[in-house]
Amino acid sequence: MVYLTRVEHFNAAHKLYNPNWSKEKNEEVFEGCANENWHGHNFDLYVTVKGEIDPETGFVMNLKDLSKLVKQHVLTKVDHKNLNLDVDFMQGKMASAEVLISEIWKLIIPHLPVGVQLHSLKLYETHKSFVEYFG
Repeated sequence: MVYLTRVEHFNAAHKLYNPNWSKEKNEEVFEGCANENWHGHNFDLYVTVKGEIDPETGFVMNLKDLSKLVKQHVLTKVDHKNLNLDVDFMQGKMASAEVLISEIWKLIIPHLPVGVQLHSLKLYETHKSFVEYFG
């Protein structure tokens, strides 16, 4: 089994806010991330797939195809968007990195070629913090 990773980049805004809580409690729990005027991140998404090497191509999967898949099914929906307002698959959900990465997983899975499995996603929200998801 060989693991192959592609890194993609996108920019997006969001805020963390639980509508069932008071403004004060949101600010206490989420601090600056509850900013009424939103805040943004330069996200790096690491997509790792796994599979056997195709003897004809020497690939687990063509990296160009993986990049196109991620761009078409994920980046077009999130890049330069407000995750809370503009992104259909995030409607009604907390726009945390943890929720975002689990929803991105669902977008990628159906489009992988036969014999290739999604192993993990890693989403860097800042250079100091990231989430990792294994499905």
